[in-house]
Amino acid sequence: MEYQHSLEQFFYQLSALCDDQDWDNYLEQFAPDAEFHIPQWETEHKHTSDPKREMSLMYYADRGGIEDRIFRLRTGKSAASTPMPRTLHLINNVRYQQEDNGLFSARVNWVTHYYRFGESLHFFGTANYRLRRENDSWKITYKQTILLNDKIDSVLDFYHV
Repeated sequence: MEYQHSLEQFFYQLSALCDDQDWDNYLEQFAPDAEFHIPQWETEHKHTSDPKREMSLMYYADRGGIEDRIFRLRTGKSAASTPMPRTLHLINNVRYQQEDNGLFSARVNWVTHYYRFGESLHFFGTANYRLRRENDSWKITYKQTILLNDKIDSVLDFYHV
C-alpha cells in the first residue's frame, strides 16, 4: 500500500489535465514509447489482445499517436472533435502491483461523462496501466482501456477514455 495514495493522485491529476484540455501537461504523463490500446470485443466477454494482428477500436504504438490527435485538435483538423466536447473523468477502485522489473501495473475503473451538441452521454470501463517511477511522480509506459459500452453512439477519441 506504499504507493496507493501517490498513484491515486496521479490518476486524478491525469483526468483533470484531460478535462481541462491541458494537452502539453497531459502528454508529459506518457513516456515517448508509451503504447495506447483500446481493444475491440470479439465476443460478449472476450476482447482482442494483439493490436498488430487483431481489430482494435484504437491503437497507437507510441505517444506519437496521441501527439498527432492533439495536433489535429489544436489546428481544427479534427472534424470529429469540432466542437470539442466537455468531459468529466471519474476514477475509482485504483489497484496496483509492483513488478519484478521495477515497473508498476495498475488497474482503475473509470466513467467519462461528456457533453456535445446538447446531449450528455458517457463512456465507462476499466484501464490497465504500466507505469514507472520518475522522480516523485509516474510515467505511463502502457495504457489499455477496456470500453464496456455496448454501443458507441458518437465519436470515440483518446480524451473520452
